[in-house]
Amino acid sequence: MNLRTLFILVLLATSCLAFAQPNKTYTIKDKRAIKKYEEALAAYQQYNYSICTVILNEICNENKDFAEAFYLLAQVYAEQGQMQEAIAPLEKGIALNEGIFPMGYFMLGECYFGVGNYKKAEESITKYIRAPKSNPQVHERATLILESAYFAQESMKYPIPFNPVNLGEKVNTKNDEYYPAISADGKTLLYTRLVPTPDAFKGKQEDFFIAGRKENTAVMTNWEQARPVVEINTLLNEGAPTLSADGQTIVFTACELFGDWGPNRTGIGSCDLFFSMKTAQGWSQPENMGGTINSGIWESQPSMTADGSTIYFVRGKKVNGNTIENQDIYYSQINRYGEWSAPKKIPGKVNTKGREESVFIHPDGKTLYFSSNGHPGMGGLDIFVSTLNADGNWGTPRNLGYPINTHGDENSIQVTTDGKIALIASDREGGFGGLDLYAFELTDMNRPRFVTYVEGYVYDSKTNVPLQASLQLTNLNTGELVADAVSNKSRNGYFLVCLPTGEDYALNVSNPNYLFYSSNFSLKNYTSQEPFRKDAPLSKMEAGAEIILENIFFASNSFALEPQSYVELNKLVDLLTRNTQLRIRIEGHTDSDGDEDKNLTLSKNRAASVKTYLESKGISAERLESEGFGETKPIAPNDNSVNKAKNRRTAFRVL
Repeated sequence: MNLRTLFILVLLATSCLAFAQPNKTYTIKDKRAIKKYEEALAAYQQYNYSICTVILNEICNENKDFAEAFYLLAQVYAEQGQMQEAIAPLEKGIALNEGIFPMGYFMLGECYFGVGNYKKAEESITKYIRAPKSNPQVHERATLILESAYFAQESMKYPIPFNPVNLGEKVNTKNDEYYPAISADGKTLLYTRLVPTPDAFKGKQEDFFIAGRKENTAVMTNWEQARPVVEINTLLNEGAPTLSADGQTIVFTACELFGDWGPNRTGIGSCDLFFSMKTAQGWSQPENMGGTINSGIWESQPSMTADGSTIYFVRGKKVNGNTIENQDIYYSQINRYGEWSAPKKIPGKVNTKGREESVFIHPDGKTLYFSSNGHPGMGGLDIFVSTLNADGNWGTPRNLGYPINTHGDENSIQVTTDGKIALIASDREGGFGGLDLYAFELTDMNRPRFVTYVEGYVYDSKTNVPLQASLQLTNLNTGELVADAVSNKSRNGYFLVCLPTGEDYALNVSNPNYLFYSSNFSLKNYTSQEPFRKDAPLSKMEAGAEIILENIFFASNSFALEPQSYVELNKLVDLLTRNTQLRIRIEGHTDSDGDEDKNLTLSKNRAASVKTYLESKGISAERLESEGFGETKPIAPNDNSVNKAKNRRTAFRVL
């Protein structure tokens, strides 16, 4: 909530601005001074702060006992964000007559808190709360300031390590750079820059710039020369972008859209979310995300999950039907038909009655970073982190601490996939001018789960031609679908998916003209900084083609299907349902351990179990055969546990 709203709407509604009312009995009798004061008051009510300030300073210099003038002067300074200047006249007004403005100590506490004088803020707010005339309508805000003052003093006693490194002159300029977004592989940086408009407009507007990073170089350095994203930038504002994990989609905010700024650039509200996709020719023409996501109010600062299934963003709330004040974090999910759900406020303890903004969902899908002035903090907007609980609610936010957070505003944080490096915007000394982009190492307590990314290529197994295909990754332990992605034909069939380590995963890749690809892999003990590589060769649907079903599981020495097998089996059901002329044979194999005859029997029974499951799902028995080969057709030497696991397999062959 801004200061004018706080000190006018709330206080005036509760008749606390008695010192600011004309035609009343004042604390002095000087008619000339009172006349001047009422001139200043008229200027104040018309938002003419400059004239009001000049008149009030003149009055206060000549009339040292005019309490109302000192109070109003403090009010004018505070509403312009000049908190330090507001303190002296406010203290003078309180000293002269604290009774005419019962909110004086509250306002003084706000001002001291705003300049980072937490001890004085604590003292002033404590006096206000203890006063018999304290206002219950602002008691909640007063309590938050008091809690924040305590928190800030303790935080400054125990500062956390913080050594931000400027990203350099190829990224930063004398203009403001902010709202960074980084791809999962850390090789693409997208951000907003405030640039001068052409001379005819005589102002500034926001544009996107993008920079690449060379292989095997640190995120903090070695960025290549940033270039404007000319396909998206206009003479209006584009800002606060999010970049998909694979760097192929941008979702961003555009405001004040009027006139012919290109196809689909018309807005629904004051600010809307748009998207653009990378093509062989560059970025596509941006499109409005539509009326389900966007409203007639204000949507901004989006952040997408690594799998692209959920988008988080900030929506403003109108106060008194006009001014957008309160901001909350919302989310929307996409269904299998590409339709976004109606946005909802995120559940849990993140949103407050204040402002939440600058949301970022980490690729682990369970760690949310955001800025807020509604939780106890250092002042202004602080950066917080919240973790998704097992019940689907976001937990109590944790302040990132001092000196990451200060009494000023901190926002627009991004965290790399491995959780070690954060990017922020700062106007600290030593930069290139205005806000610059910086990188710093996160402490362990503020890091998300360790996440890596799986990358690879989908291609024709015989011709090596790159293919576009859909990919599903499933947690083998929980059966949860953790990622749903698409390989990009224009990038040689490349795909990139972020995954938390410490789990086992099943990969299924499908293309309508091919047999699906099946594989599984483990990230349980994966600690490498390099991505996990997993290519997916697809086979044409032709007689003789064989596919190993790597995600079919049986208990030891048993032909009973394990529940983890059902995801893969249902993929096979879907393939047979869509291709009604397809006839297959299920084939079972074992390793060489144990009795050869028993292995042959076991392999036949396992193949028959798969056949029975497919029949139970409506696949005609006439299209299915099953056969077991025991240990007679190994694909690797039976000389170690890894190779034996390869030989224990279930496959199907196209007949």
